[in-house]
Amino acid sequence: MKIFTFIFCLFFSSLLGAENADIKQDYIIDENAKVRESADELIVREITIDPETHPGNALYQENCAICHDGTIEKAPAANWLEMLIPQALLRTINGGIMSEQASHLSEEEKIQIVEYIVRQDRKDFPKEADLNYCDSSNMNFNLKEAPEPYGWGYNTSRFIPKKSGGIDSKNIKKLKLKWAFGFPYSQRARSQPLFAMGSIFVGSQSGDIYALDVETGCVKWNFSASGEVRTGIIMDQWENGKKPNNNPYIYFGDILANEYALDAQTGELIWKIKSDDHPNATRTATSAKFENILFIPISGLEVIPAFDDEYECCKFRGGLLAVEARTGKTLWKQHSIPVPAKYSGKTSVGTRMFGPSGAPIWTSPNVDKKRRYVYIGTGENYSTPADDSSDAIIAYNIDTGEEVWRRQTLAGDAWNLACMGKGLANCPKEFGPDMDYSASSIMIDLGDRDILVAGQKSGSVYGLDPDTGEILWSTVVSGGGTQGGIHFGMAAEGKTVYVPINDMKNTYDGKVWQNRKPGMHSLDAETGNILWSNITNKECKEIDFNCDPGVSAAVTAIPGAVIVGHLDGNIRIYDKKNGNIIWTYNSLKDFDSISGTPASGGSFSGSGPSVRNGHMAINSGYGIYNHMPGNALLLFSVD
Repeated sequence: MKIFTFIFCLFFSSLLGAENADIKQDYIIDENAKVRESADELIVREITIDPETHPGNALYQENCAICHDGTIEKAPAANWLEMLIPQALLRTINGGIMSEQASHLSEEEKIQIVEYIVRQDRKDFPKEADLNYCDSSNMNFNLKEAPEPYGWGYNTSRFIPKKSGGIDSKNIKKLKLKWAFGFPYSQRARSQPLFAMGSIFVGSQSGDIYALDVETGCVKWNFSASGEVRTGIIMDQWENGKKPNNNPYIYFGDILANEYALDAQTGELIWKIKSDDHPNATRTATSAKFENILFIPISGLEVIPAFDDEYECCKFRGGLLAVEARTGKTLWKQHSIPVPAKYSGKTSVGTRMFGPSGAPIWTSPNVDKKRRYVYIGTGENYSTPADDSSDAIIAYNIDTGEEVWRRQTLAGDAWNLACMGKGLANCPKEFGPDMDYSASSIMIDLGDRDILVAGQKSGSVYGLDPDTGEILWSTVVSGGGTQGGIHFGMAAEGKTVYVPINDMKNTYDGKVWQNRKPGMHSLDAETGNILWSNITNKECKEIDFNCDPGVSAAVTAIPGAVIVGHLDGNIRIYDKKNGNIIWTYNSLKDFDSISGTPASGGSFSGSGPSVRNGHMAINSGYGIYNHMPGNALLLFSVD
């Protein structure tokens, strides 16, 4: 599998979405557009070896391929390994989970295997980071400062009240950069940070988890996961102002579909589980914690190997796993597609086909404490036949896992990477349009009733009855597209819903999408009416490389305003009343880093801002598929 194939698909599968059955009429196929045979603009890590002739190739085929060819349960497929940093791979085979399998290899042979996997000569491996660890005066954790119940993992409205965040539209203009932390070995930063115990907890592309001192940014401890950590960090809750009864744990997942619990004060591993056995399963969305239940959303990228005509596509099913938070013990598990894929015939080249498949879960679960429901959103099917599981909102009973209802908003959406080429056999007959739910739904109290608001990448937003899934209203905000519409997260303050729209101009998939409206929009949750729109499609004039003005990252609401990180590297804060921009910050620069590793800003995508006690923490950098790389965690303060 070519490395560019994975990088190309990772962007699409984690960002796409869809809406209504007529969406296929909303784009025009550009017959002159061709799928790129070269990935020069897509690769974020320079290839410095010839993988065909490198000695690591034969060693990999002899020792690794049999398990990592995408057919062995729990063994990550090769396309995942390609994305790991060399240090992570070396940790795995030297004292890690693969140490027994690699015990007969010499140190030279191990390095050659790693060189082959990452397509780099060892001289081009990133240098070992010299982290800025805290001295004894900054090592303590304030156990009376509990995590606040706002944001992913707690409340998906992403609204931070003044009593918790200390920031509102009145003092937001006082925000100033306090420090910048450069993530080692990283070209993107997308794990949403968590404020608690006088510290910031955050994951990274390298798989390292850091506990940082809020005041100085020094490292209290760090833990190395098996792969990149794209999920946010969440923690056990207790009453703020009092000490917890038990040592608090933090929870997160990695790209290899592992879920972890660590001791928040020491970084010690408490438990680690594989959330799904499929070789292409992954973890992207942040888990949610309620009572002693941890809800783990499972997504996957089996769309990648489907590019190969000989691959038998497809069998992955998205899932929601509920475990006991303190132990990792499974309570229940539900797949978005209730029944396993079945044999459905052969492709034009004679490869067996299976379906239905797909419907990955890219959304952080939305926990409804009142009804004891948990809501998730799904992505497209990966193979024919498309079923009612894709592009849907599904409600499950918290206690039993029983499905309560599902509401599909786009039928017939089946797609995989084979659809990016001409005549490739594994492309489903439905041919997309491949537009997922990847933004969490939001529960809003209207006074006399509740409404569940959900937005898709088609550019439309829905108001649903949380008891039945009935559509109460729908609003077309933009034309959407494969890289359009709503990506990682809306926000809401009261009845005001903030809708970020991406709508990239060039989606690099041969499709030209209409009615582009990149920027920020505001809706009335009761009616779905658009309150205001602030479109930013005239930006990026002075940047001619990988710049786009839209909003892919999740946004965060504060009293009277919404904080927004754009793909063009700018943070913009919009006034709730009229959408006017009241504060801006350009992160496209190099920063004086307090981590020991240089820090630079880039595009904003994935996670959104975190706010606590007058501080705002936000990641800058999204070096994947035509976005601007960066590795900076930026901390601002109103002090």
